[in-house]
Amino acid sequence: MKLLSALCGALSSLILAAALATTATPATAQTAYEAALPAELSTSPALCNYVPCADVLPGATSFSERKGQPPYVEAYAEEGGQRKLVGYVMLSTDITDTPAYSGKPVVTLIGMNTEGRFVGVKILKHSEPILLLGIPESALIAFNNQYLGKFVGDNIEIGRSRPEEEIIGLDAISGATVTVIAQNQVMMTSGAAVARQVGILEPTIRPQAKFVDSGRTLDWATLVAEGAVRNLKVATEQVGLPRSATPFIDLWFGYLNHPEIGRSILGESGWRALMARLGEGEHALFVIRTAGDESFKGSGFVRGGIYDRVQIRQGQDAFTFRDLDYLNLYGINAAGAPGFNESAIFIVRSPAFSGAFPWKFIFLGNRVDRETGARTFVNFDTEYWLADRHLDGGRPKVVKPDAPWVKVWKSRALEIGLFAALLVAVAVVYANRDALTRRSTRKNKWPVNAFKYTFWVISIGFVGFGLLAQPSITQVLTWFHSLLFQWQWELFLTDPFIFLFWIFIILTTFVWGRGLFCGWMCPFGSLSELIYKVAGAIGLKRFQFALPMKWHNRLKWIKYGVFFALLAVSVFSMGLAEMLAEVEPFKTTFLVGMFNRAWPYTLFVAVLLGLSIFIERPFCKYLCPLGASLAMPSTFRWFGLKRKQECNSCKACAVGCGSLAIDEHGRIDHRECMHCLDCMILYTDEHACPPLAQERKRRTKAGLPLTPIGKDGYYIPIKPAPAAKA
Repeated sequence: MKLLSALCGALSSLILAAALATTATPATAQTAYEAALPAELSTSPALCNYVPCADVLPGATSFSERKGQPPYVEAYAEEGGQRKLVGYVMLSTDITDTPAYSGKPVVTLIGMNTEGRFVGVKILKHSEPILLLGIPESALIAFNNQYLGKFVGDNIEIGRSRPEEEIIGLDAISGATVTVIAQNQVMMTSGAAVARQVGILEPTIRPQAKFVDSGRTLDWATLVAEGAVRNLKVATEQVGLPRSATPFIDLWFGYLNHPEIGRSILGESGWRALMARLGEGEHALFVIRTAGDESFKGSGFVRGGIYDRVQIRQGQDAFTFRDLDYLNLYGINAAGAPGFNESAIFIVRSPAFSGAFPWKFIFLGNRVDRETGARTFVNFDTEYWLADRHLDGGRPKVVKPDAPWVKVWKSRALEIGLFAALLVAVAVVYANRDALTRRSTRKNKWPVNAFKYTFWVISIGFVGFGLLAQPSITQVLTWFHSLLFQWQWELFLTDPFIFLFWIFIILTTFVWGRGLFCGWMCPFGSLSELIYKVAGAIGLKRFQFALPMKWHNRLKWIKYGVFFALLAVSVFSMGLAEMLAEVEPFKTTFLVGMFNRAWPYTLFVAVLLGLSIFIERPFCKYLCPLGASLAMPSTFRWFGLKRKQECNSCKACAVGCGSLAIDEHGRIDHRECMHCLDCMILYTDEHACPPLAQERKRRTKAGLPLTPIGKDGYYIPIKPAPAAKA
C-alpha cells in the first residue's frame, strides 16, 4: 500500500506537469507546434499578408506577390523616396516538403538578401514531439540562426567544419539530429531554388541527350518494361482520405523526344508533327490519367495561368507549365495502352533540362490532416530516366545527394556498428543461458550476473546517456498510425539506433519474450535495477521489500490500462498522446536531463528512482506502457524458461523471483518475467533445487554415483550395465 500511495503521488506530479505544459502562457508556450496556419497560406498570391515577412528580411517595408516557380516574394525598402529591391522571402513548403522526424515538414519562412545570404529564418509550424515536451523550441531557433550571414551556394552540413573540403559545419541539437538534418536540407534546397531563378547562382547547364534509334515501334507493355513509360499512383490514404480500392489518382507519363518512344505513343506522323512544333532545346512529355477523379490539370487553371498540379524537377531545378506549354493528346498509338479519362502533352521550354539525366514527375496533392482537419499541399513523385540502350554512350554518371536518413547512417557509422555488435552480443549470450546457469549456483551467480551487470552498465551509459537510444511507447504509437494511414520507411530509418533496437526487440520478444529487452537492455529499467542492487549492497537491504502477490496481481494491470489509454488518445490526437506519454520517465532521464526540465518532470523521475531503492523495478512492473505493449506478444514467444513437474508445488523459485512472475502453481508468467535467470540457476543447482537436493541426498546415502544433470533438470538415470557373456 505504501508503494501504491507513492505511485499515486508520482502520477499526480505527472498530471501537474502535463497541465503546466498545456496551459502555458503565450509568453512561454511553444506556439509553433501544430500551429494553426491560414488556409490561404499555400494558395494566395499575397503570401506576406498571412505571414510576417518583415521578420525574416529586416529593413523591408513592402513585398511583391508570389513570383516564379517555385514561388518566392521580392522584398523592397524605401531609399530616397524610391523602392529598392533588398531581398527575397520564400516559404519552405512552396519548394520542398522534406519530412522531419515526425514525418511532417517543418514549415519555415526564409529571408535571403540580393547577395544570396540568409538574413532571417522563422519557424511557422512544426510537428516535432521532442520540441513539444523536452528540448525547448528555442534550441531549433538557435540552430536556424547559424544560417544567418551564410551564402546560399556554400556547402553547409551538420557536423564539424572541414575547410580542406570547403564544407561549413553547423552544430546539431543533441537529441534532435534527424530534425536538424531535415531542416538543413530545407534551407539549402529552398535557398538554391530561388537563387537560381533570380540569377544569384548560375543556372545548371546539362548536356543534351543523343538518342539511339533502332527504328522500333513498341507496344505499351514493352514501353513499361523498359522504363520508357512510368506510373505515379496516389492512394486515398496518402491524402488523408479513407482507404479505398480505387486510387486517388493514377497517372502514366513518358518522354516524347526520343524517336522510339514518341513514335510508339503518337504514331509516326503525330510524332513528327510534334517535333516540328518544338524549338531548339524544348522537350515534350505526355501524361494520362487512367483512374481517380482528381484532375492533374487543376480545377483552378485559367488562360495565362499555371497548371499548378503538375511539374517536373531535375536536380535543384523545377519546371512548370503554362497554357502555351499545353497540347491536346487525343489518343495513344501503342498497342495495349490503357483507357484514360484525362490527357495532355506538356512542353518544357528551358535549356537547363536534358533528357539524358534523371528527372522527377511531380503531382501536387491536397492532403487532409486527420487529427487537425488542416489541408496542406504535398508532393508525390516518380523518377524517370531513359535506359542505357536509349542513349548514345549510355547514361551519364550522376551523383545523387543522400537522403537525410542516409546521411545520419553515414555520419554515425562507427557508433552504429558498435551498437549493432552490442545487440548481437546480448542475443548470443542469452542464447547460451543454459551453459551459463549450469556454471552458476545459488551462492555464486557470477557466470550469469557478470554478463547481465555489464550489459546494464553499457545500456545505461552508452545506449541511454550516450546514444539517447531509449525506446519509447511513442514509437509504438507511430507505427500504429503508419500502419493505419501510410507506412514510411524513411520515418523509422532516420534514427538508426532506435531502428536497430526495435529489430532486436521484435525478434527477441517473439523468440524469448520481452524479458531480454526489459530485463537486460532497457536503459531506464537497467538504471532502476542497478539502483536496487547497489542499495542492497551498501546496507539498505533490510529496508527493501516486495508487494504481497495479491497487490502485485492487481497493480500490474495498471500499465496495460496506461498503454490502451495512450493508444486510444492517439487515434484522436497524436499530439495529446505525445504529451500523456510523459508517463514514461525516459525523455527526462536520458534525452533532456533531469535538471533541464520543469520541476514536476524531475520530481516524477526522482520518485520512481527513489522507490527503486526499496522495491525492485516499480515502474517496469506497474506503470510502463512500453512493457505492456511488449508483454502481449510475449504470450506467443517460441521459447520459455524450463520447468519441472515438482515446480507445481515447490515454491523455492517463487520466493526469490524479483519480478513476482511465478504464481502459486509454479508457472512463469513470461509477460511479467524480466529474465534475471535466478530460477534457471536453481533449476540445475543440486544444493538449492529441492527435487535435486533430495535426489542428491538419496544417492549419497545409498552410495550411488551422482550422474550429470540432464536437459530436463534431473540427474541422468543410473542404468545397470548388462552382464558380460560367459
